[in-house]
Amino acid sequence: MTDVVDSDELLRRIRRARAFAAQEVQTWSQQGDAVREVAYEAVLRVLDEIVDPGRTARSETGHATG
Repeated sequence: MTDVVDSDELLRRIRRARAFAAQEVQTWSQQGDAVREVAYEAVLRVLDEIVDPGRTARSETGHATG
């Protein structure tokens, strides 16, 4: 990755990757491939944390932390 990108472009790329990971979770869930489903769920959680830090922790506990 040698291109210099601004923060808006980086965020767009992360959101596209997140959308792809969400679609893959659904696809592999429907096909019954639990290993790939779990792998894409992990990617999805990481991208969620990048875009909205702390959201995963708040949603898992049911409490707003900040």
